[in-house]
Amino acid sequence: MRIIITGASGFVGKNLAVYLEKQGCIVDSLSLKDPLWENKIDSSATAIVHLAGKAHDTSNTSAPEEYFKVNRDLTISLFKKFIDSEIRDFFYFSSVKAVADAVVGKLTEDVSANPLTPYGKSKLEAEQYLLGQDLPKGKRLFIIRPCMIHGPGNKGNLNLLYKVVEKGVPWPLASFKNQRSFLSIDNLNFFIEQFLVKEDVCSGIYNFADNESLSTNELVALISNVLNKKPKLWHIPETFIRGIVKVGDIIPLPLNSERLKKLTESYIVSNEKIKSALKIDILPVTAKEGLTKTIQSFKK
Repeated sequence: MRIIITGASGFVGKNLAVYLEKQGCIVDSLSLKDPLWENKIDSSATAIVHLAGKAHDTSNTSAPEEYFKVNRDLTISLFKKFIDSEIRDFFYFSSVKAVADAVVGKLTEDVSANPLTPYGKSKLEAEQYLLGQDLPKGKRLFIIRPCMIHGPGNKGNLNLLYKVVEKGVPWPLASFKNQRSFLSIDNLNFFIEQFLVKEDVCSGIYNFADNESLSTNELVALISNVLNKKPKLWHIPETFIRGIVKVGDIIPLPLNSERLKKLTESYIVSNEKIKSALKIDILPVTAKEGLTKTIQSFKK
């Protein structure tokens, strides 16, 4: 089985390529920055996994049109080549942020989309184009909406939180009560493999998430446990913290409104649809097992 991956140099791409190769697949990396990329698609491949895209810029310095040029327009161009090829499957990695920047209850695939950022809007417009096309018989389209992906070697907000705990700094946001979904790279790889080997799975939109959700306070406790430290949780009033982050929006402080939201919001993502489609229940790792593996990698 030959698999084409765009964005193969990124965290997900690297891990997915290694995983699929261990399953006996041949993996081709396709760079959409190459002006001749359209001529380098092997039509004998089984699937295209489209990971390349412009990620959400938490500093909010990117021009909106940059997101649409990469996340929407390049996806459309690639999908057209897929339609004209003999390739069976097209995986488009969108995002839960294409649907909602905040969640009440659990986010399912049938929630009406209302993204607020250029990143989310560009992902949604790409989804809408793909869903509006007629698929030739025998082809499948999978729109993947992952929540926060993590794994060994991945940085981001998890690593920021790790450094806070490692330095012995008390967690000052313990007053914020939340629950968040995560996605271990091990479970992501497993989901993709299952799609590839199970030919009876229907096209559609699928959320990717671990089975369990955790609060940020639980995450701090988990990091502390890995570091053999006692969790330090400070319950500072939320109103005081929100006043501090307003300053961080103006001058460069470790905490601003965007980062506070990412660290304290509730964002629970349902993975029931994909488990039902793949006829699975237990995933390779639990949320805590996957997070522990990621956190342990920060120590190296």
